[in-house]
Amino acid sequence: MRYFIEFSYNGKNYHGWQIQPNGITVQETIEKALSTLLRREIKIVGAGRTDTGVHAKQMFAHFDVEESLEEDLLVKKMNSFLSADIAIRRLFRVKDDAHTRFDATARTYEYWITLEKNPFLTDAACYLKYDLDVEKMNQAAALLTEYKDFQCFSKSNTDVKTYLCDVGEAYWRYDGEKLIFTITADRFLRNMVRAVVGTLLEVGKGKISKEDVKKIIESKNRSNAGVSVPAHGLYLMKVKYPTSITDR
Repeated sequence: MRYFIEFSYNGKNYHGWQIQPNGITVQETIEKALSTLLRREIKIVGAGRTDTGVHAKQMFAHFDVEESLEEDLLVKKMNSFLSADIAIRRLFRVKDDAHTRFDATARTYEYWITLEKNPFLTDAACYLKYDLDVEKMNQAAALLTEYKDFQCFSKSNTDVKTYLCDVGEAYWRYDGEKLIFTITADRFLRNMVRAVVGTLLEVGKGKISKEDVKKIIESKNRSNAGVSVPAHGLYLMKVKYPTSITDR
């Protein structure tokens, strides 16, 4: 029997999602909790990777067991077992071939920036000390929906088979406290969102133009794009699945 777990986490104290040999990760922490509570070794598969320091407001993973579980009870037990920076939202049964990574149809990320010193956002948003032209940044961000190949924003020496992504939306907004970049796509390359934000900030600072962003994308060269912004401002906000995954 296959189950999906929905959860969220603050990534500050973790070396990303995926198990690493020399650092504690979110995947390892949840696997240990499940294995302890279910009294057998449990391996989980996540909807994707997040790098060191990146947060998730909504993340999913799946695992298999031989018998049905008391879903609400296990959620309560896991939340009591886990530290405060990981919260289990729900557990639910899915089809035996449902996959958190391959069945996801869309993912949404946000990047948070504060333009004024704010002690309550120190660990939650990237603090920038200069003015930005948000209108020009939005004009450049709109270009992302017109392209498919985003090799220029991908981490170098990665093992992906394709650099193609279908971006459905990309825009900036100000919520009165912070500047937020939102981007939704069917998939993302490693380090892609942080590189996109770094490039769009160059537009906002007046260092490059919308036309320059076109050239950067078409160059397929990571060295032409902007630097990657700090990880602590990045949030995986939503992962979308078809309703058919629960049809058994």
